[in-house]
Amino acid sequence: MIIDPGMDAIDGVTELIMEHRLKPVAVMLTHGHLDHMFSVTPLCRSYESVCWVHRADRALLSDPYRAMSAETRAMFVQLAGGRQFTEPDEVRELMDGAQVPVAGLDFRILHAPGHTPGSVMFETGYEPEPGELRAGVDIDAVLFSGDVLFAGSIGRTDLPGGSHPDMLRSLRTKVLPLPDSVAVLPGHGPQTTMARERVSNPYLQERNLGEGDLAAPS
Repeated sequence: MIIDPGMDAIDGVTELIMEHRLKPVAVMLTHGHLDHMFSVTPLCRSYESVCWVHRADRALLSDPYRAMSAETRAMFVQLAGGRQFTEPDEVRELMDGAQVPVAGLDFRILHAPGHTPGSVMFETGYEPEPGELRAGVDIDAVLFSGDVLFAGSIGRTDLPGGSHPDMLRSLRTKVLPLPDSVAVLPGHGPQTTMARERVSNPYLQERNLGEGDLAAPS
């Protein structure tokens, strides 16, 4: 399976597929921003793979510019060289709490809006090698957090479709309940753990998770 193939992803993904003699069966998207789904349609069509995306972000597959500021839109239009975006041939919609079996793995879908209306996180079990530790905590699950949670930060909420109140609710109800034994693989930046983020990430501190205003990260 492939997660979030953004711009310039095709060559690197293809190289790994050929090196390890793989057959991708699915491309899963944490959300519909172009830096996470620019290459989804060509990869799906090359390998006859299914695209998984939350229904609230599905429209971005064919119209990604609606989620951009005017300045960013102008930049991407130039980079895309007039390319027309279309959906992959087979699209399946993700729902909160669903269990999705893909390529021998079982993923729990956590709908966590805020960065975009259809932002999701993928959680799957992990069997560590004997004695393997991460930050002093045994890891028994992996979370692909997209742009919901980063090491020390969270995704921005000031783009079209973003909502800071929704992000705060997602952090309270979807992120904080995760156990310390979850390794977090964000859409940008280094990997981390829930144990580390719970104590060090300022956006997960109780004083910052009320209904009041909280300055969004830039």
